Amino acid sequence: MKCFLSMRMLLAAAAFGVAAPAAAQDRVVNVYSSRHYQTDEKLYSDFTKATGIKVNLIEGKEDPLIERIKSEGANSPADVLITVDAGRLWRAEQLDLFAPVKSPVLESRIPASFRHPEGKWFGFSYRARAIAYHKDKVKPGEIAGYADLADPKWKGRICVRSSSNIYNLSLLAALVDHWGEDKARQWAKAVKDNMAREPKGGDTDQIKAVAAGECDVAITNHYYYVRLMNSDKPEDKKVVEKVALLWPDQNGRGTHVNVSGAGLIKTAPHKEAAIKFLEYLASDQAQAYFAAGNNEWPVVPSAAYSNPALASLGRFKADSLNVSILGKNQALAQKIYDQVGWK
Repeated sequence: MKCFLSMRMLLAAAAFGVAAPAAAQDRVVNVYSSRHYQTDEKLYSDFTKATGIKVNLIEGKEDPLIERIKSEGANSPADVLITVDAGRLWRAEQLDLFAPVKSPVLESRIPASFRHPEGKWFGFSYRARAIAYHKDKVKPGEIAGYADLADPKWKGRICVRSSSNIYNLSLLAALVDHWGEDKARQWAKAVKDNMAREPKGGDTDQIKAVAAGECDVAITNHYYYVRLMNSDKPEDKKVVEKVALLWPDQNGRGTHVNVSGAGLIKTAPHKEAAIKFLEYLASDQAQAYFAAGNNEWPVVPSAAYSNPALASLGRFKADSLNVSILGKNQALAQKIYDQVGWK
């Protein structure tokens, strides 16, 4: 059950100037979420069992949800926004949608690199931007990091999705911070020149293109590969047989990582309940649910989480860059992509 209290009733009461019952005001949290996983339903119901606070879930795509909260303004019923990628959390932040949260629970459990420095939003699971390669066409060790993709030896051998994709924007945003603008631009130009085809499709399409021989290497979020690993479809199993995944920059800063996260809406009508909800998401139990939904990892180091497919990929060193930087450098990243002709 995705909605535990009727949002329609609450909004109707507000429209006619009728105050909602005090119990409804105090014991409910309105969650706007771009996540659509069955594990999250268990997460919400367990929160209600533990606290007595009912969850109203409003689902949608990331950018439309952010625009909806903006357009609703001060009268928005939204208490919490959950979305993917620090870049989108940053977009909501720039629209002044979030209120900073001071919580010893969140600050002690969530590593600093996975949360906004001022507490405007918090990451609750993380994913890696990995490199997929054809097992028969790429030798182990030929690619050690993202920088290697700029080598002319890969000309006509790389597949990747469009530059406007938030995952690619965040990756380049991180590289700008690490390398500086000039080197990041040189890298983007070289990778563009090494593409086997113009960018198209999503990350899964890039992996399948490697298996089909359209290219030898692709940039992808790790969980798209894990979904193929977990698939029962024969064609997906054949893809995994041909394609492997590697963690870039293990001898350097570590693999670029990003988060799914959430923040307290500035105009939240149920602030206390919303903060309790955010703190609950940092609990060991909720962390497991949150990460499992998209084959990601919990941000809380102590949270136990078993995912055989993920475990089979091996442990890796993650970049410790604070993910808030990804949003701050987003506009510059898009400018660089446009300058070098990465469509």
